Amino acid sequence: MSFLDSLLIAFGGLWAGTINAVVGSGTLVTFPILIALGIAPVMAVVSNAMGLIAGGVSGVWGYRRELRGMRENLIRLMPASILGGILGAYLLLHLPETVFKVVAPVLIVVALVLVILQPKLQRSIAQRRSSGALTSRNDALMVGLVFLAGVYGGYFVAAQGVLLVAILGIFMSGNLQNANAVKNVLSLSVNVVAGISYLIFAPDKIIWAVVGLIAVSSLVGGLLGAKIGRRLPPLALRTVIVLLGLVALFFMIQKLVAA
Repeated sequence: MSFLDSLLIAFGGLWAGTINAVVGSGTLVTFPILIALGIAPVMAVVSNAMGLIAGGVSGVWGYRRELRGMRENLIRLMPASILGGILGAYLLLHLPETVFKVVAPVLIVVALVLVILQPKLQRSIAQRRSSGALTSRNDALMVGLVFLAGVYGGYFVAAQGVLLVAILGIFMSGNLQNANAVKNVLSLSVNVVAGISYLIFAPDKIIWAVVGLIAVSSLVGGLLGAKIGRRLPPLALRTVIVLLGLVALFFMIQKLVAA
């Protein structure tokens, strides 16, 4: 690996750590860089996911203030994310990449629609909650959707944050910043269990030099992203989410067409 290659990977990790803390989709920065440098797709996904664990830790730390009062939500949702991440990591190591290329664009479109409609839907759910019309079925739906987001995250990582913020913003109590903080914890959980799965079942697909570069740079990026994201008003944060989601959709459709 040349010095320029290392510099590009480190820059991508810094950028990815920053936007992952804000909303997600950081993999859409690092993954194309790794592919452009000639790294095989599965090895790129595995090494990238493991490197971004460090950025997830700093992102969670940076958003620790917004996690206050979210303990009950985390207790309910973390098991779903962890189980989903394990399943997603298994699928990555056993299914052909063509399956993901077809399904992922659909998931991103759904996520963007949810983000755009989030304020109206959240108001409606809040009214139903206050009137007693909101049942445990809605909470079960949230847990189920978080599980599916975990499967998605364990499989490819990219834009998992977009899906989670859309789900949490609608169904979870609290504001969008609280949803973003919980998203950081859930995304980190998925990356950690996926990383452990890779270590146990696919150590030959890990490029440790790439992992190290992304880990160090994304660690710094996560702290930067937490500072930036906390200062964004809800409309600005939602706009960032939609823009990054559109970027994700572009890359995924491009891959599908090229296949």
